[in-house]
This record gives sequence, structure tokens and C-alpha cells, in this order.
Amino acid sequence: MGINEDIESDVNTIKDATMNVRKGQDFPSTDNVALYNGTVELKTAYLYADLANSSRMARYFDRRITAKVLKSFLATATRLIRHHEGTVVSFDGDRVMASFVGGSKCTNATKCAFAITWAVKQLIRPRFEAKYDSVKNAGFSIAHATGVDVGTAYIVRAGARGSNDLISIGRAPNLAAKFSDIRSGSYSTFVSSSVYNQMNESCKKRLNGKQDIWDYATWDFVGESIGFYRASYWRKPDTS
Repeated sequence: MGINEDIESDVNTIKDATMNVRKGQDFPSTDNVALYNGTVELKTAYLYADLANSSRMARYFDRRITAKVLKSFLATATRLIRHHEGTVVSFDGDRVMASFVGGSKCTNATKCAFAITWAVKQLIRPRFEAKYDSVKNAGFSIAHATGVDVGTAYIVRAGARGSNDLISIGRAPNLAAKFSDIRSGSYSTFVSSSVYNQMNESCKKRLNGKQDIWDYATWDFVGESIGFYRASYWRKPDTS
């Protein structure tokens, strides 16, 4: 068949397929989700971490420095996701998405977000500013934002044979991604009210016991007023 016939066959096959939905406990891999009709229903917290100012970095920094900053951000975020019992779902340029499951999914995702803020503010930014004058003297700082939402999502496999990947369908992955796009003052972590209500109390207060981590705000999302919490707080990994 030619390309036109292949495309028409794909559309008709997908359109007419009966979706085979099964409930999952963990984020699946591509080899156990059928390409045309496989669907995994999963209750999960999605974390979406986005490096800010990457376009400015590409414009004003040597490309090798920009690459090093990006690689450092994604490497530390990936390690912290795994450390907090999450699964890296995908990378998209300067962004990484992760899934957290189980009874502590909201707590683990939030602690991971705090740890990513620690890595950016206390490790990556000062190390690069100390080594490279172009980073130190730039009119902007290395920064990021992390969004977290929780809910039930459908995990499906999309693409064509030989070139496909898993995608997540539902409010949680979309809202987490939108949260990570928010640029609001010094805030770096944004979680939905659902996440806030399900997280452990240890995520709602500082290690010294003061309960001033979070600010409440609202935001319009697809015509709906969404309540969410935002924080500039950071916390090292392996602290309670």
C-alpha cells in the first residue's frame, strides 16, 4: 500500500476499534499496551517540571552552556522523581513529566517538587553562576516551575508501528502541565486543591513547624475556576 492507503487504514482501524480498558496499579510500559485499542485506567498524581527561560538561554548563552544547564535540570529532576518513587513518563525539550501511584502519591509528588526547587535554587543556579560570567551577569536567573495534579487518567499508546509512545489523557496530566507554565513571582511549586487535600501534613508546614508554605489562589482552566496552592519553598531530599 502507498502512504495514502496506510493513513486511511490507520484512521479507520483506530476509529472502529473497541477500546480494551483495564485498570492499572502502576504506570505501564509500551510493550504491554496494545497500539490500536489498548487503554490502561490509572489513578495517579502527575508531576510536570519545566525549566524557565530556556529560550533566553538559547539566545544569550553559548549553546554548550545552555545544553549543560538543560542536562543538569533534567538529570537532577529524573533522579529526584525516581528517589520519590515516581516514574518518568516523558521528556519534552526542557520539561519532564512523571507519574506517582499508591496511597502516598500526592505526598511523594509534592516532596519531589520541593526537592527539585532545592536542586535548582541551591545547586544548579549557584554552581553555574560561579563558573560562567554569562550566567551570573544575565538579566534573568535559572529558574523553573513544577505543577502537580491528581486524578484518573487513560494511558494509551499512540503513533505508528516502529515509532510510538504512551500518552496520558485526562485532566490531571493537562492541569499539571498548565501549572508548570505559570510564572508568578518566586513561586516554583503549584498543586491543585485535590493534591493539597490528599498530601501528608508534613508537606503543609516547614520543618520547624511553621505553617506558612502555601498560598491559595484560583485560576481559570477550560472555563472552570480551579483552586490551587503555590509555594516557593524548597526542601532537600531525605528530609521528613
